[in-house]
Amino acid sequence: METIQQLFDSESSTFTYLLVDETAGDAAIVDAVDRHIERDLSIIAERKLKLVWALETHVHADHITSAGEIARRTGARTATPAGCDVSAASKQLVDGITLKLGAGLIHCIHTPGHTAGSMCFVWGDAVLTGDTLLIGGCGRTDFQSGSADKLYDSITQKLFRLPPSTRVLPGHDYNGRLESTIGVEMADNPRLAGKSRAQFRQIMDNLKLPKPRLIDLAVPANQQLGTVPHGG
Repeated sequence: METIQQLFDSESSTFTYLLVDETAGDAAIVDAVDRHIERDLSIIAERKLKLVWALETHVHADHITSAGEIARRTGARTATPAGCDVSAASKQLVDGITLKLGAGLIHCIHTPGHTAGSMCFVWGDAVLTGDTLLIGGCGRTDFQSGSADKLYDSITQKLFRLPPSTRVLPGHDYNGRLESTIGVEMADNPRLAGKSRAQFRQIMDNLKLPKPRLIDLAVPANQQLGTVPHGG
C-alpha cells in the first residue's frame, strides 16, 4: 500500500513528505529541512522504515535541505533534478524517469519554470508539486532561472493532464491548507484558471515579491545537499 505522511516547517512554511510502501517498509523523504532532521529520523525509526531515497523537487531558496546528512545517516540514496546541477547527488533525475520504492514506482515529471530543473513526483493517487503548483497559486519565476512561459507550459501541459482527482500536495502553503486536487486547481486557481499565456505572464511579472531572506546561503548549500559553505 502506498501512503504519504505530510510534515511541516513553520519557519519557511515548507512541507516535507515521507512516501512509504507499507508492505515493504521502504520510504523516501522529499524536501527535508535541516532544522527538522532529528524529527524526521525519529519518525523513520519509530515506524521501522528503511529510507531508500532522499529526494529534492528543486534547489530551494528559502531553507537548507538535510538530504545529504539524512542519506549519510541512513544509507539512503540522494536524487535531485538534473537541471539543478547538484553534482553531489547520487542520481540525476530527468523527465519520465521512475524510482523504485518497495513494489511501487515514484514517477518523475520535469516541470521547469520556478527553476530550470524543478521536478514533480507522482506516488499513488497524489502528485508532489514542489514549488511548481501551489494551492491557489504557483511558484515565483523572478530568480534562479525562472520562466513564466515555461511554468505555464509545465502546469497546463503536464500537471493539468493528470487525472482531475489526483491529490495536489504542494511544497509550501502559507494559509494552513494541506492539499488540493488537479481538478480544483484547473477550475479555481486564480493565476491559471481560464488564463492565457499572456495573462499568466503579466500576473507573474507584477508579483513584486521580496527577495527570499536566506537565498544567498540556501542556494549554494542546497547545491551541495545541505552543506553550508565556509564563512556562511
